[in-house]
Amino acid sequence: MNYSNLLKISMNAILRNKFRAFLTMLGIIIGVASVIAMLAIGQGSKQSIQDEMSEMGTNMIFIMPGDDRPGGVRMSSSELQSMKLTDVEAIKSECSAVSSVSPVVNSNGQAVFGNKNWPSNIYGVNNQYLEIRKYQLASGRNFTEREIKTYAKVCVIGRTIVENLFSEIENPVGQTIRFGSIPFKVIGVLTEKGENSMGQDQDDLILAPYTTIQKRILSITYIQSIFASAASEELNTLAIDQITETLRQTHKIKSTSEDDFSVRSQSEMVQTFTAISDIMTALLGAIAGISLLVGGIGIMNIMYVSVTERTREIGLRLAIGGRESDIMTQFLVESFLLSVVGGIIGILLGLVSSQAIASILSWPVVVTPASIIFAFLVCSVIGIFFGWYPARKAAGLNPIDALRYE
Repeated sequence: MNYSNLLKISMNAILRNKFRAFLTMLGIIIGVASVIAMLAIGQGSKQSIQDEMSEMGTNMIFIMPGDDRPGGVRMSSSELQSMKLTDVEAIKSECSAVSSVSPVVNSNGQAVFGNKNWPSNIYGVNNQYLEIRKYQLASGRNFTEREIKTYAKVCVIGRTIVENLFSEIENPVGQTIRFGSIPFKVIGVLTEKGENSMGQDQDDLILAPYTTIQKRILSITYIQSIFASAASEELNTLAIDQITETLRQTHKIKSTSEDDFSVRSQSEMVQTFTAISDIMTALLGAIAGISLLVGGIGIMNIMYVSVTERTREIGLRLAIGGRESDIMTQFLVESFLLSVVGGIIGILLGLVSSQAIASILSWPVVVTPASIIFAFLVCSVIGIFFGWYPARKAAGLNPIDALRYE
């Protein structure tokens, strides 16, 4: 049989029952659209997390007191106070792969200006912290080494603090705010960064010299954590190894003993979040793929009905010399067309749905060519797979029995 004629016959058979064909394709349409939309949401979330992490600096390294390994025992208060300023100095002098390092201490409380107040966190850092965390100054300046050494009561504030303590016409730089009972002169304002991937407001913070926070607010001599930055992303692993070795020496930890600190990099967090996002994307795609399976079952069902309705037609074709392979190919083409046309409509619906989700819900979505190709290939395979058995049944009919069928 000529393939062009075969295609025409299959199209005519489908068009004879347009509404039934549409209902049959509906499962495929919904399945393909769901797969594309779900994969777009998953990929968008993954890309959003990676972008936000990159903005924070993928070469950023966190050093925390205590061992944070899963299943580890809870650290005592003395172990949680193991980080000293000497550790920061040792990392500066001995870790060649580290470009910047800052001690960090923090406290929470009320920031007050005039008759306005706002609950926030104040972080005690040095003047390299902005570089490590990729913060930039919108106005004013950073604090100096001299201000750090003299416990100066100066601070740099984020945009959220500005919006909640000052009016639109007030310039925060040069003003004095209180944190608790301690006055701080505002010497700089940070550019806006917005929320991170975990919903935390990165602009709701006050930065001050760590010495000031240690002495005037917390009354401590130790530091709570250390933030560092590798010279480049490629040197992350080397920087972590150097920091670990240096701190083991400064803490006088024996070779047989466990670390009393933990070192983690931003790139490790990116990899962790990416792995979680990949799992969630696969799960969303699998759930949406169930619709494709249901659509395939619908195609098989309607092809069975079609074979039954056209039994006499099949018997006549076989009686006048039609080959079984021609009959089988005809029904496979019909099944394939139903699936592919439904797949094309589903792809268009999936693209529209993805854009609607991005516009209405403001969710990050990324439609990749791979997801479109994957969905199209799957619906094509479904058309052939679920159409094969009904087609085989049609080709295997006895011509005499088929002609007698009522």
